[in-house]
Amino acid sequence: MTIFKKILKWVGLVILGAYVLLVVYRMFVLQGEKNTSEQVAKIHATKLTLDDVMGKNLPPSYAEATEGKPDYDATVPGIDENKNGIRDDVELAIFKEYPNSAKTRAVLLQYALALQMEVSQTVVNKGTVTAVAQERSRASLCIGNIVSRSDMQNFIKVTDGYTDFVTKKQVNNQERDQIQKSFYEHLGSYSSLENECDLDLSKLSN
Repeated sequence: MTIFKKILKWVGLVILGAYVLLVVYRMFVLQGEKNTSEQVAKIHATKLTLDDVMGKNLPPSYAEATEGKPDYDATVPGIDENKNGIRDDVELAIFKEYPNSAKTRAVLLQYALALQMEVSQTVVNKGTVTAVAQERSRASLCIGNIVSRSDMQNFIKVTDGYTDFVTKKQVNNQERDQIQKSFYEHLGSYSSLENECDLDLSKLSN
């Protein structure tokens, strides 16, 4: 009988231990789900502003500087001095290339903003990666809104040229290229979002 009681005691302890581990595990799962949900909401809430497009909050330009010029490639995220979610050197490059077209800047800055999200996530899992992919897809489709579809071959050529311009500025070294590839290893299937553009392009100058 004593041996039987000892067995029951150990069985009880094992069951209790398993229950405690299950509770702790479940707490971590729920916290992870909460963090993911909050991060996904933050991703979809991050939008380009009109001030960004009009250059009212441009980061400093160091084009002519010989000293004190920051190293934009020192880290993977780079520098975002004006805190608008777009890497400063990419933002400045877009303004330099398209100084007279607010529409072009709008679509390219939105695309750059989406690409920067790939390296700015505090939570990287299927949920957040899918949300970023949706924003990138939406931004890519937005670019098509400024290109004529009368000649589809030309449409594809021009839109690809715009996305390539931003991508080459954004993913401009091997480390960033590898980070981007690793990021999308978590990607699952997803549906496209509505409202392709953050801003109403009809209200912007060509």
